[in-house]
Amino acid sequence: MPEFLDGQPVALVFGFLFLGAMARGQMLYWLGRVATEQTLLRTRPTQGWRARAHTWLTGGGADPGIVAIRRWGLVMVPLSYLTVGFQSVVQAAAGVLRIALWQYTLAQVPGALAWAAIYTTFGFVTWAAVGEAARGNVWAVVVLLVAVTAVAVLLVRRRRR
Repeated sequence: MPEFLDGQPVALVFGFLFLGAMARGQMLYWLGRVATEQTLLRTRPTQGWRARAHTWLTGGGADPGIVAIRRWGLVMVPLSYLTVGFQSVVQAAAGVLRIALWQYTLAQVPGALAWAAIYTTFGFVTWAAVGEAARGNVWAVVVLLVAVTAVAVLLVRRRRR
């Protein structure tokens, strides 16, 4: 957990993380929406963040999120908060698809709540274990291998059913 949150009441940490998740999701939604409307339709930027956003969008950066939302609907917005990486793509894709702000925000709330709950409890501990494993801590590597193996076994069993 970040030092400034260490030792704070759980409700304060949860609230801070929830608001942060909401703000990040809204930022990505608006980046996708504004970038689509302004960058792709009206301009051809050559430098700066606008050029990077234009390149990302024209290169299909949001395509996996767009496909997921078109296939599964707005349920992908809260579910994306349970992933790493794909979350950003789905949030931006919601903006690219110009989903109504009120619908997006309502869909975002359960995901942001789940994300805040995960990171208030065991999320930061998990990332710390990954960091320790990267630094060569043998026990951290063992714990991570056991966790990854358990998840893989559960997924394989579920898929077979």
